[in-house]
Amino acid sequence: MPPVSDQRRAALVSQADQAAQAKLEQVYRQILERAPEHDFEPTLDRVKAACELLGQPQLTYQVIHVAGTNGKTSTARVAESLLRAHGLRTGLFTSPHLTSMRERIALDGQPIAPDAFLDAWALVSQVVDLVDQRSVAAGGPRMSFFEVLTVLAFVAFSDAPVDVAVVEVGMGGTWDATNVVESQVQVITPISRDHEQWLGSTLPEIAGEKAGIVRRQVVIGRQVPEVARVLERAVLAAGAGAFWEGVDFEVLAREPAVGGQLVSLRGLAGEYREVLVPLFGAHQASNAACAVAAVELLLNGAQTALGGEVLAQGIEAARSPGRLEVAASSPTVLVDAAHNVAGAQALVEAVEEVFPLGLIGLVGILADKDAEGILGVLEPVLESVVVTRSASPRALDPHQLGEVAREVFGDGRVEVVERLDDALARAMELAAIDTGEGPGGLGTGVLATGSVTLAAEVRILLGVG
Repeated sequence: MPPVSDQRRAALVSQADQAAQAKLEQVYRQILERAPEHDFEPTLDRVKAACELLGQPQLTYQVIHVAGTNGKTSTARVAESLLRAHGLRTGLFTSPHLTSMRERIALDGQPIAPDAFLDAWALVSQVVDLVDQRSVAAGGPRMSFFEVLTVLAFVAFSDAPVDVAVVEVGMGGTWDATNVVESQVQVITPISRDHEQWLGSTLPEIAGEKAGIVRRQVVIGRQVPEVARVLERAVLAAGAGAFWEGVDFEVLAREPAVGGQLVSLRGLAGEYREVLVPLFGAHQASNAACAVAAVELLLNGAQTALGGEVLAQGIEAARSPGRLEVAASSPTVLVDAAHNVAGAQALVEAVEEVFPLGLIGLVGILADKDAEGILGVLEPVLESVVVTRSASPRALDPHQLGEVAREVFGDGRVEVVERLDDALARAMELAAIDTGEGPGGLGTGVLATGSVTLAAEVRILLGVG
């Protein structure tokens, strides 16, 4: 047989890549056809049934389970990076994704490879079909998009296999699909109002739902008093140990630095001085503190401090895309996935600290969010705002959002541009007109925010995603 030429070999590889991509797209479509993740139903029956049929994959590794309203993803990412720096094989399950569904399921810090995703799907799909049939026969729905992805992640982590999985709650806690894990450590980041149509209309109701993940030992970020009281009762009922930010661990000091901030922390087992956290804002320093406390508990029961060099390496390597991310320069474009009032408040505090000159806002908000509240928080740091929409079917119509924006900003500071690509171009044009100089020689830039989907699409348009 004659040898295969380099050109022919390249063609065969290209054909194989195309076939694999086509298969991935087919699987993505099958999963996306299901009820969306915000279609919340208070039951774990389908996920439990699927996991039982698959041999309980979620019980084959240790778990840090992360709930809360804001800061969940960043906390989970820092914790995973710390665990990996300690030589452990890690899984990371986060949501939502910015560019690819595979981002939600990470192995050793990287999105799950296409072949591993397809291998996991080959195992999961038949079980999902069986659970669907049983549920429909009993008058219930098929497994949802989020339920299927959750089970897929559990299988992928078990097959890898990982030593530890850091699992972020999708929404809520008690009835979230992830709450079939038996976690060694739980983390609850600050709780505020969001997803009220599913989780409750008051902070105590929302906190009660999120407290449903409490098992053994829980790290709790700073909370308002009415939330803290609910969490205290949940901890007592579970017979768990609780470790509170500001009491058992805390941020001692922080100062802005190139690429993030230098943070000194008091952990559960020791102090860690001047660690570079490659994320901006006081909220990210707190997220890092929660992550350190969780890892201290998991690795050694908080009996001895983590090694300073390894800790610094783990935190410095952490990344959280779409969280006050510099996605472009000339002009600078900052992208942030803030999508509720509390998230916008944390964003504004960080912007005032690292980018004190006025910015041009590029804002799109989902229809079920508090648009007036979000815009009101953003207004002091924005010279003007270009309102638009993402491709999400839940996105608020730009003209409706424009009416709300004019109430907040006044007529002269608001432009409505329906298409996101045109709106981004217009915001960048407005930013380029201003010749003010910010820190590090940065001129006035663009702040793109208001929803996760808008942040994701702006990243793609700028070639980041």
